[in-house]
Amino acid sequence: MFSKFTSILQHAVEALAPSLPLQEDFVYHWKAITHYYIETSDDKAPVTDTNIPSHLEQMLDILVQEENERESGETGPCMEYLLHHKILETLYTLGKADCPPGMKQQVLAFYTKLLGRIRQPLLPHINVHRPVQKLIRLCGEVLATPTENEEIQFLCIVCAKLKQDPYLVNFFLESKLKAMALQGSASVITEDMIKDQESVPTDTGQPGQPEETPGAAGAEHMEKEDELPQQAEELSFSLDELNVATSPESSTACANQDYNLVNSLLNLTKSPDGRIAVKACEGLMLLVSLPEPAAAKCLTQSTCLCELLTDRLATLYKALPQSLDPLDIETVEAINWGLDSYSHKEDASAFPGKRALISFLSWFDYCDQLIKEAQKTTAVAMAKAVRERFFIDVMEPQLMQTSEIGILTSTALLHRIVRQVTSDVLLQELVYFILGEQREPETLADINRHPLRHRLIEHCDHISDEISIMTLRMFEHLLQKPNEHILYNLVLRNLEERNYMEYKPPCQEDKDVVENGQIAGAVDLEEDPLFTDLSPDNTLSAQEWLSASPPVSPEHPKNDGKTEVHKIVNSFLCLVPDEAKSSYHVEGTGYDTYLRDAHRQFRDYCVICLRWEWPGSPRSLEKCNLEASFFEGHFLKVLFERMGRILDQPYDVNLQVTSVLSKLSLFPHPHIHEYLLDPYINLASGCKSLFSVIVRVVGDLMVRIQRIPDFTPKLLLVRKRLLGLEPEGPIIDHMTLLEGVIVLEEFCKELAAIAFVKYHTSATP
Repeated sequence: MFSKFTSILQHAVEALAPSLPLQEDFVYHWKAITHYYIETSDDKAPVTDTNIPSHLEQMLDILVQEENERESGETGPCMEYLLHHKILETLYTLGKADCPPGMKQQVLAFYTKLLGRIRQPLLPHINVHRPVQKLIRLCGEVLATPTENEEIQFLCIVCAKLKQDPYLVNFFLESKLKAMALQGSASVITEDMIKDQESVPTDTGQPGQPEETPGAAGAEHMEKEDELPQQAEELSFSLDELNVATSPESSTACANQDYNLVNSLLNLTKSPDGRIAVKACEGLMLLVSLPEPAAAKCLTQSTCLCELLTDRLATLYKALPQSLDPLDIETVEAINWGLDSYSHKEDASAFPGKRALISFLSWFDYCDQLIKEAQKTTAVAMAKAVRERFFIDVMEPQLMQTSEIGILTSTALLHRIVRQVTSDVLLQELVYFILGEQREPETLADINRHPLRHRLIEHCDHISDEISIMTLRMFEHLLQKPNEHILYNLVLRNLEERNYMEYKPPCQEDKDVVENGQIAGAVDLEEDPLFTDLSPDNTLSAQEWLSASPPVSPEHPKNDGKTEVHKIVNSFLCLVPDEAKSSYHVEGTGYDTYLRDAHRQFRDYCVICLRWEWPGSPRSLEKCNLEASFFEGHFLKVLFERMGRILDQPYDVNLQVTSVLSKLSLFPHPHIHEYLLDPYINLASGCKSLFSVIVRVVGDLMVRIQRIPDFTPKLLLVRKRLLGLEPEGPIIDHMTLLEGVIVLEEFCKELAAIAFVKYHTSATP
């Protein structure tokens, strides 16, 4: 009570007293702080019961006022006094000892405000960055302390200053030997500081430190302070009396203690206070983005950053329930790492494990964003650590297990990760984890070369429809990611040599046929027995499609090596026989409904693939190794097998299989277009293409139709039920077959739309 009265009286005296020059006022407040340690006899009273916080605040205000009154970049006498008299070193010592109790909070706040409110660069001064570095070591030592809030604010202001001037980070990279020496001599530091105070000359001339800024020359104008050495000596004695020097820190130096700013932030990310943890994560985000190579190397090689990221990922993943509903995993709200504030009581759509799921996805999002923002060297190191320590060590065993529930949950989580990842570097490691790094053509003998890839592709044809659908969805989203290796590994590497084609050297007779509107060696599908019963109403004339295509010009002649688009479109539209079609009975289900979607999706794919510099036309057959045996690859093999069973598979499975195949067809690579969308290529013996697979399905369908009475009415009823135009009623016989026919018809229309859009886009100047 008495000390509070004294403080009030002092403020009244200061208000009534004539204003002193800023430097005298500044020195007065500093002396008032030192006098406390000389005169006090009670070292247990909290600092808030003293005048120290008020004096520190006044010192800050004076420094800010001085800077505002001077030209930009000029150092005033008060700042010179603070630097030359090593006031920050002394404050660090007092804060470390926390004498009086609560002093550490006051010192942290003073440092934070000084760095935040003073515009001129302070960190280049050795008498600033040296005590700042020492204070950094005190942060995060113990979690949930009363000083955590001040600690994180101090660390974040240092990070912000380093972000403004990245070269300054080199002041905060310590050698291991130096760190060990400093850690083993905490009491010596206190004595050194006191000696520094004692040895300060009364005439404050140019500092002897070479790292001071030129503005230090202004110190020659500072007034002599004859009393200071004596007071410093008294302060030293008083500090010894109060046992200010804390016990030496552990002499066992951790191998990863070179970058103390990072280590302190890493400790604070473990704080039970979510706000502190998020601020620590933000600080790390600033540090990893610094472009300094030395800092990047130290960050990845001499700190526990990579281990913290991956260990926490692993811990949170293992905390998830063994069984989660895939729909819950997919539909849980968008996760932002800085907003992980989930309340189970307030959630109407809560499910068991939701808290754990959000925590995992939130931390994965943070890792993703951290790698995305990081300097390249740092990003690569962190992404590789995530792959090795989390993807391979933790996720792979879950994906390779035999329990169907476990497979479904782990695949759903992998699917969510594929959807969520945005960092190119982390995506690359995720792709290598799923698919491997192989780029040479596949053979049947080595499809198990990358076990996880093989297992996941096999899961596309799993006995469990849920597992098949989830794995197919994962691959569908993977194909849409901006990474060239995905498509090359799954498909393109097997099409490079175009050995799916039978090569016939062109002769004069073939050239004449081409001029008459036919492709040399091609089979006219309209003469095929499958298509002899087609009515003219179900085909589109050549004139209709050619009128919709770009006009013939010298730059884009009609015969540009591609089969005319109208023939391709009609081929797909005519695949399903009339009696198996039902869309023309329902309004708004025509082929044209797919054109807009195909155009938008193809445009998006072109943007993704633009930087991959794919060729505009197929590789010349003369340069291809057509003698090599063709294998479409494990991925297409499984998809074609699934497609071949479209009449006998559940509706949802068929939708997912055709969705993946349509996504593949959209890619603007000439070999993919040729192999998946050109019905008129001459397939080599024993080879199959998407079109040939569908032709076989149609052949089987035409036979099976004859065995089902009232096939067309039933088909139409099923379509209307699927569209919601008819209420659910009695179960219809052959429901799986009827649904498969509807999916087949829609898929053929979608392929026709994709073929037309790709031709139109590539032919447009």
